[in-house]
Amino acid sequence: MRMIDQTVELDCARQPATFSQRLGGTLAPLTALFRSFRNRRAINGLNDLDDNQLRDIGLTRADVTAALLTSTFVEDPSAHLTNSARRRWRLAIFRSCVD
Repeated sequence: MRMIDQTVELDCARQPATFSQRLGGTLAPLTALFRSFRNRRAINGLNDLDDNQLRDIGLTRADVTAALLTSTFVEDPSAHLTNSARRRWRLAIFRSCVD
């Protein structure tokens, strides 16, 4: 038998998903919804802080209000706050380097 006559059969069929994989796929959207609801409650709690406390964590009252108003009920508003704080931090770094 020559080398080119040999063939290898590969079983490339997709394996069926296990129960835990199916369960994880089903619960992932519910988990994301719960996380966004929990983060929205935490952001509502930021309204109780005064402006100096918000400034200490890199936010303004306008950032908190905008995060709650621009995101829908099922969206996670914490991403908006994170981006606002990072943008403000980078701007402060840039201003300190220019001065």
